Amino acid sequence: MLTRKQPLLIAAQGIHWSHQRLLAVAAQLCLLIISVTLLSNVIITLGERRLQEDWATQRYSELQAVGTVIADKVAFQQFRTQMFAKSELLKRYLDLPSKEREEKLKQNWNIIRDNIPELLDMALFDPQGKFKFATSDDFGHEPIPAALLGSSSNMGGNEIYTSPLEFSPINGKLEPYMYQLAWLENPDQSIRGYLVTYNSMAQMLKSIKPAYSSSQTPLLMLDTQGLLYAGAESSPSLQRIPDTMGGSLRQSYPALWRKMATSNFGQFHGDNATFVYLKVELTTQYETRREYFLVSYVRNDDIAAKFTEWRSLLIIGASVLTILASILIFLSHLYRLEQASRMYSIELSSRLFHRDIGCIIVNDNSRVISANNRAADQLGLPKDELLDRSLQRLLHLEDDEYTEIMLHVQQHGEWKGEFDSGAETQAQLIAHIKTQHDSVKTKAYLLITFEDVSELYSAKNDAYINQMLNDSSVATALIQADGHLVRTNHAFDQQMQMQQSPTTNLTELLNPDIGSKWSQILQQIILQGSWKGQVLCTQSHMLSDCLQATLKGHLDSSGEIEYIVCTFEQAIQKESHSDRGELVPHRTTVLVNLRDLESYFKSLPSNKRESSSLILMDITAESMLSHMSDIGQLENRQKEVELKILRELPAGYQMSHWQLGKLIIILPDTDADKAHHFAIKSMSNLSDIGLSEGICMGIAAYQTGQSLEQYLSNAEVALKRAKQTGEQMICQAFTRVI
Repeated sequence: MLTRKQPLLIAAQGIHWSHQRLLAVAAQLCLLIISVTLLSNVIITLGERRLQEDWATQRYSELQAVGTVIADKVAFQQFRTQMFAKSELLKRYLDLPSKEREEKLKQNWNIIRDNIPELLDMALFDPQGKFKFATSDDFGHEPIPAALLGSSSNMGGNEIYTSPLEFSPINGKLEPYMYQLAWLENPDQSIRGYLVTYNSMAQMLKSIKPAYSSSQTPLLMLDTQGLLYAGAESSPSLQRIPDTMGGSLRQSYPALWRKMATSNFGQFHGDNATFVYLKVELTTQYETRREYFLVSYVRNDDIAAKFTEWRSLLIIGASVLTILASILIFLSHLYRLEQASRMYSIELSSRLFHRDIGCIIVNDNSRVISANNRAADQLGLPKDELLDRSLQRLLHLEDDEYTEIMLHVQQHGEWKGEFDSGAETQAQLIAHIKTQHDSVKTKAYLLITFEDVSELYSAKNDAYINQMLNDSSVATALIQADGHLVRTNHAFDQQMQMQQSPTTNLTELLNPDIGSKWSQILQQIILQGSWKGQVLCTQSHMLSDCLQATLKGHLDSSGEIEYIVCTFEQAIQKESHSDRGELVPHRTTVLVNLRDLESYFKSLPSNKRESSSLILMDITAESMLSHMSDIGQLENRQKEVELKILRELPAGYQMSHWQLGKLIIILPDTDADKAHHFAIKSMSNLSDIGLSEGICMGIAAYQTGQSLEQYLSNAEVALKRAKQTGEQMICQAFTRVI
């Protein structure tokens, strides 16, 4: 008995058509259909246009042949009219007119007219151009134009005059015709009369057309003014084409007529049809030059009908191509999904047995049947020794513990717990047991993963040890750069009475001492690594002595403060920081711009200004910038220099900003020696705290009548000299002569 083969892949490993995949297939199919439709339309349009061009080329050749045949026929008609004029019967009648000869002549003309379809009539006129007789009553009632009579015309002799096309009603229908006139002359060239033959243009075209095209192909004849003389009865009729004799193409189809009027031949592709036209000359004599247009057209619907078979074949081919391409698109996506599913299965197996987590598989008898290398390393056994080993023995469990765990797995499908690996490393592992079933679902197996949490245990132990070390009598706190308290010990909470204070910010807790000076403290921590000072020294506090605060900073990789460790110890109360000037001295201020400095300089008494000196300090030397990362650190270094100088600045001296990296100090009532001594002392104080590197000073004495700008210019000269010496960082210029 054959059994159905079970699938080897789980549901997660099968083929899944995602929404993105379905949208991609739909988009590609839509793009395919649109592309095939557009391409088919383009091919059909090009095919129809090519068919139109082939028809136009063939029809143009036919029009050339028709035009040549018409011109030949007109020339032959002229020759025939000349022969009629020289006939013996006509000469006899003119020599001796009589009723009998007239009837005989008419009888002869009737025979000729009956045998020539395009010959409508023959008529005889007297020398004055008046009608005498004709074979019928349709023509000849009008006299001959005066321009053709006797001496009024330049033609005569054997020449034949051919008239333009005209219309005449014959049997209730307008008939386009042209007449040819022959001069009947005496030997002395006097006029004996005129012979006129009337020829039908419609009959002429009718006799020519079947030899060159089918009867359904229209052939129009128009004059140079756009009037229709032949072809009005063409079937089927076309819109905007005159359907009556004498209709004007110029008025009914201006676009076509403009094209025809500018050239002698060509093609015109209209909305409903394609036209071919050709201008032909019926006669070439000077006075009888006659030009007409031969026009033919084919309907676009007729072209489309002729292209129907090819269109059907093309549509069928495009449909088959679309179906095949759609199947190809579907199969390509299916192939990709199968490849992705296969790769997912491989990656799943790879993640199971080649990842950094130990995995083993246990059968229904609790024996290990497979394990990866990571599991062997974690359990401290060779991989071969793991196989066929009992799970209870691997987990180092007692019988009751193992029974309880297996019962929990059967009820909930999984169990998770910690155990000691028992190896030399004494690694702590977390075992995650999951129950799985094989494809037949008659046997179950266990999938067990191990996670090494030894580092977590070590971290917990270190945290416990740190907690015991931190539990000391020294008040300690860990804060952030904004003063926020991250962690404190018990001594800090008791010292600062945290239970009674709702704040969690050190700057608010110690606001009278460091709250307003926090930015300067942060700058000193960034530059020097730490800050020390006394806090809580007022008598309003419960403590009788001050606290010695030590703030040590820990910087991140970008040089910014990440954390600050604060310790507070008992210290003897000293004078306040404001009195000692350790933070922000209050004896003077730093003027922020040159305008304020100029106001201060002008406000000095004249005796102090006359005996004053000016120091221009530059802290932007290359040796200093070489170890500074950006302008922000330069600004911090400048603030530190300002802070140190202000602490030692005597009363009455004034400091001002000039440029980034340059400071101005005005020393009223100070001669050059005292100014130089002050500069040396300031440089020494900066050197004590490591801030003198790269600093140069230029000293200038005030000259009578100088402005502050000239005063600064003299100090700049001294500053440039100080930079050029390389060793002596303090130089003087323009010292007063006493």
